[in-house]
Amino acid sequence: MTGVAHAEGELNIYNWGNYTSPKLIKKFEEQYKVKVTITDYDSNDTALAKARQGGSGFDIVVPSQTYLPIWIKEGLLLETNPGQMENFKNVTPEWANPDFDPGRKYSVPWAWGTIGVVVNTDTYKGDINTWDIIFKTPDELKGKVNVVPEMKDVVTAAIRYVGGEQCTGDRQVLRKARDLLTAAKPNWIAMEYNAIEKMGAGDFKASLTWNGAALRTRLARPEIHYGYPKEGFTYWSDNVAVLKEAKNVDNAKLFQNFIMDPENAALNSVFHHYANGIAGSEKFMPAEMRDAPEIVVPAEAKAHGTVALMCPPEVDVLYKKIWTELRK
Repeated sequence: MTGVAHAEGELNIYNWGNYTSPKLIKKFEEQYKVKVTITDYDSNDTALAKARQGGSGFDIVVPSQTYLPIWIKEGLLLETNPGQMENFKNVTPEWANPDFDPGRKYSVPWAWGTIGVVVNTDTYKGDINTWDIIFKTPDELKGKVNVVPEMKDVVTAAIRYVGGEQCTGDRQVLRKARDLLTAAKPNWIAMEYNAIEKMGAGDFKASLTWNGAALRTRLARPEIHYGYPKEGFTYWSDNVAVLKEAKNVDNAKLFQNFIMDPENAALNSVFHHYANGIAGSEKFMPAEMRDAPEIVVPAEAKAHGTVALMCPPEVDVLYKKIWTELRK
């Protein structure tokens, strides 16, 4: 039967852009004789919309923890039981049994980090551990600030800034957050994901962004530093899951187990510059990552951090209203 496509030797990964180590993929391909194809997406909403349509042809997806319960609830994922896989023993205790995937029935850790502020300290000499930079922008940074357009990260930061709690449904707090965002936006130059390149090029002097992006930028430009806002910042994680409609299930499971190996997890971290939730991976990383203030949260900042939550659907609707208004 010539002409019939054989899927045994393939794996199709759908992941955030600039987030997958080519060395990791090469190693997996050589070890298992599998041809890997990677397709990028730019946001959780994009990935979810694509999966909901069906027929995507993808095997693996990498949702954030605030979205993973939606994927599970809607029956978009295959129960692969990573908690029973050989390499699961390497997952650190804090990521072994998370609220967003109890018992790790669907997903394995890919990366975790924080959302904060990255600032060019040649341009701005003040305190960088504050959301003031984004929401009450100092004069020297006006027209030079970027905000990564990830709805939950941005709206949560605004809510924390006005004294509210993550996932609040309090209309008064949400009105304050909306007004804050609306007033702040004229001081921003952009709402783009590619903060790394543009901070590096000097087009942006500050950005609301993720810690790994900040580390990548600092390694190229030492005057760029990452701040942990004292008004409250969020810990997040992205997790590798297998689509229910996956054609290459065995290869997808192999991949889940493969990335829980410390050496393989380190390959990935060295590329994307985030921590990974796999014990023992640190020893395979360069010192610049092991000690990086963008990855190792300073003791004095820890009290201000909270883990990203999955908000109730009725709260999400209110967030979306604020977001739609902001994006006009």
